Amino acid sequence: MSSPAEYYNSLPPVSKAFGTLCLMTTVGFHLRLINPFLIMMNYDLIFRQFQIWRLVTNFFFLGKFSINFGIRILMIARYGVQLESGPFSRRTADFFWMIMFAMMALLGFWLLVPALRIPFMGPSIVFMLLYIWSREFSNARVNISGLFTLQGFYLPWVMLMLNVLFGSPLLPDLLGIMVGHLYYFCTVLHPRAGGRDILKTPLWVHKLVARWDNAGPQAFSPVPPPSTRGSAFTGRSYRLS
Repeated sequence: MSSPAEYYNSLPPVSKAFGTLCLMTTVGFHLRLINPFLIMMNYDLIFRQFQIWRLVTNFFFLGKFSINFGIRILMIARYGVQLESGPFSRRTADFFWMIMFAMMALLGFWLLVPALRIPFMGPSIVFMLLYIWSREFSNARVNISGLFTLQGFYLPWVMLMLNVLFGSPLLPDLLGIMVGHLYYFCTVLHPRAGGRDILKTPLWVHKLVARWDNAGPQAFSPVPPPSTRGSAFTGRSYRLS
């Protein structure tokens, strides 16, 4: 059995970095080292006082220590890691670009649609990862606390209901599903139907990840073309570890 340190070191880089930043932000909040009001999204402070760091820092606060916080961290550790280690194996740049796209899309919604403005969009990124996992592992069998088993395709909707029951707001999770479906449509469903991958990872992202990731060559591994077989509602097949 591996130690916690060995497990942590074995995690893929992007999921590890995102989960660590989220955990450390909440720890900093409880130690009174980080004031959430200094990192949250605020229109006036961003565009009138040029506090542009808020465009990034808001994504790393998942709330105070609670059941909902624990669930979100576990979702990163399980579904984010399985995505990065499975469908995105040797495609670190593509996984990083997916998260970047999700952040940019959420910021676009925030700027253009006032009704969709929330102070922290980290939970939306977590739910985006869960949604993409549900499409890639759509036929996986998921056990919910030993109570019942369901197909992976339906997991985001079940987690959505559970989060609401535990007191989590509905909008961040719905935004995550919206952004996740937009990404999956543009990169998988649309190309599968004969269209072009309009969200192909830019070269500068490959170069950035190649410098960051000691693995180097994996960032430049070509993206396999999506299969033209099967229904638009089925994911690609991967073995769950």
